[in-house]
Amino acid sequence: MKKILVLGAGRSSSACISYLIKNESVNDWQITVGDFSESAAQDRIGSSSGARAILFDIENKETSRAAISQADVVISLIPAGFHPLVARLCLMEKKHLLTASYVSDEMKSLDAEARSKGLLFLNECGLDPGIDHMSAMQVIDKIKSADGKLISFQSFTGGLIAPETDPENPWRYKFTWNPRNVVLAGQGTAKFLQDGKFKYIPYQQLFSRITPIHVPGVGEYDGYANRDSLKYVEAYGLQDCKTVVRGTLRNKGYCNAWNVLAQLGCCDDSYLVEHAHQLTHQSFMASFLDANNNSEEAICRHFGISMDGEEMKRLRWSRLFTDENVGLKKGTPAQILEHILNKRWKLMPGDKDFIVMWHRFNYLLDGQQKETQAWLTAKGEDETQTAMAKTVGLPLAIACKHLLEGKFVSRGVVIPMQKEFYEPVLRELKSLGIGLAEKHF
Repeated sequence: MKKILVLGAGRSSSACISYLIKNESVNDWQITVGDFSESAAQDRIGSSSGARAILFDIENKETSRAAISQADVVISLIPAGFHPLVARLCLMEKKHLLTASYVSDEMKSLDAEARSKGLLFLNECGLDPGIDHMSAMQVIDKIKSADGKLISFQSFTGGLIAPETDPENPWRYKFTWNPRNVVLAGQGTAKFLQDGKFKYIPYQQLFSRITPIHVPGVGEYDGYANRDSLKYVEAYGLQDCKTVVRGTLRNKGYCNAWNVLAQLGCCDDSYLVEHAHQLTHQSFMASFLDANNNSEEAICRHFGISMDGEEMKRLRWSRLFTDENVGLKKGTPAQILEHILNKRWKLMPGDKDFIVMWHRFNYLLDGQQKETQAWLTAKGEDETQTAMAKTVGLPLAIACKHLLEGKFVSRGVVIPMQKEFYEPVLRELKSLGIGLAEKHF
């Protein structure tokens, strides 16, 4: 019997855990789900006889190590900052590790030791990062095998809401993953290649430097650059490319409205707000403005926008100008904004989310310039079995299965760029209704 330990029973875990439980008997697996809340872990496994729930606190090294020692593979869906702690315990106990998170410098530093112990630490195996890597590499390898020369690569992914969900919501957005990460998105400087030049977008410009994107048969979106695209130039084998940019998709109008919050300082996570327990939504907004009463008028004056404009429509819908108490005893501006938005942006019963991923490849083939676009969409079933949970969790679960079957030979700290990873994972995802369409120009 092979034993799988899943750490984290949050938003993105449902599809991963469901897949593992569904396949446990035929594969002779035993599933353990650990979470800081044992009841949350129990809710995820339901009445399954082949799975169990445990209390798991990564900061309790002794109990964490004991839980990891019992597993053959650990899938970590806890916050990314804790992954290196999990990884070090996996090294001590000689256990494989899979995550959906970006490879940090600390995680990367464990590569040599993981290799020496014959361990696979597979990271960035979710949606973005994850399916984006695998689907892009599948097309890139196909172009290269035909002797094509890539000159431009663009990739954007967004977690949105389905058209029928909350039709009055002008943002066309709700929290489908960690709300804190949404509020802090884009902080730091975006780095990418454009027409052979290195480009940098600091946070204060990010949401005003948007790229219009048309996804065939799906719709029109806005994209903003995401983190450090430059580190993927070598990973994707795009050293000769003139343009390499990865980014985030949002529905039109989102970025303009979010830019107001970012410019005001509402997304700052570096200090605690004084007397946060006394704040209303309105007074929180006013604290960033040269006005004590009418925050709406002050925002319009400051940004040169209309009281009846689309930005104000979105901010009002989020109840940012009401006299409702925030409801936090303390918090940074980012934490307070997250708390306010969660009152309206939380997925409600019956809500469905919607994933859109889009790649564009420009290349030379037989002396002619060609273009391939590839895109993927996925819709959630409800507020629990979300498209985000499916596209983050299923690649991890599928990779776990293939690892336990001995089909992966790579070891060390890796991301799923090679065929040994992307071919079986994408093939099974397609059989589950999550596959890319392609169009050639």
